[in-house]
Amino acid sequence: MTDFSLSDLGWSDHRARALEPGETGRPARITSVHRNRAEALGEAGALDLSLPDGAPLAVGDWVLQDGTRILSVLPRDTQLGRKAAGREHRDQLIAANVDTLGIVTSCNDDFREARVERYLALAAQSGCLPLVVLTKADTCPDPATYRRAAERLSPLVTALTLDARQPDEARRLDPWCRGGQTLALVGMSGVGKTTLQNALTATEEATQGIREADARGRHTTTARALRRTLAGGWLIDTPGMRELGLVDAAEGIDEVFSDIGTLAGECRFRDCGHESEPGCAVQEAVRRGELDPERLRRWRKLLREDQINSETVAEARARQRGLQKLYDEGARRGRDKRR
Repeated sequence: MTDFSLSDLGWSDHRARALEPGETGRPARITSVHRNRAEALGEAGALDLSLPDGAPLAVGDWVLQDGTRILSVLPRDTQLGRKAAGREHRDQLIAANVDTLGIVTSCNDDFREARVERYLALAAQSGCLPLVVLTKADTCPDPATYRRAAERLSPLVTALTLDARQPDEARRLDPWCRGGQTLALVGMSGVGKTTLQNALTATEEATQGIREADARGRHTTTARALRRTLAGGWLIDTPGMRELGLVDAAEGIDEVFSDIGTLAGECRFRDCGHESEPGCAVQEAVRRGELDPERLRRWRKLLREDQINSETVAEARARQRGLQKLYDEGARRGRDKRR
């Protein structure tokens, strides 16, 4: 893996023009992130780099480096992130500079409209194109019903049904990961992400079957990595996510649920809560059968969750900034005393 140009890696003229005057270092793209180092690819080939102080790093990031150290992290075109799993009040980077988010689910009990909408909001907020990939189509008598259900969730959606175990079927994803383009795959464990990765990149990562009881699989991918595809682009496979807490995603939610937003603009009162207010166009659409009440409920749930997560993460960020300020002040005083 030593014969890539920057354009092969996804570098573009607009990124080169965005460099600040006087910035030093050579561009490289991050392929994996570890505890205290990162692997990257540049024009000189593979690199093993020490991490920068204080700058969060994600697979897919572009950096400037001197061969051993990351000097700076360049601005991201897109950024995928979530609230960290569990009770931690912090945001977690998933990947950067992704062109298309492949939302992988399957034509069985794994398919959940609420889960797909959550991933669609993530894609819309980050600026990625959404692609719903419905696997296990060979096990379903009518896979088109799942495709239509996915496409109904948002006008942004392109949906494909396929059998991930058939290489020629998996290669239908080539248009989204060729010519320097980056495709990231997200979804629950056992839906076929690793099988797709193997077909698209000619790697042989281990896969595990699904449990018959709940149509879910065991976790196989353990870390994110940027891999070259046979089509000439890049693929990021992510570990299966049982939690995807949205943070600062209100605009993405609005984009996915644009039908409800349009109705809300027709309500009599600007501050309508869409419950029992007179002249509520949203509730009128529910009564006429034009809006599924379950979709309205899911919209409310996502907005409420995003508000709570965003507030708690903002508080955690503020605390961290305060602690960093105290640390910096203490370090400065220590230096002054030594003088």
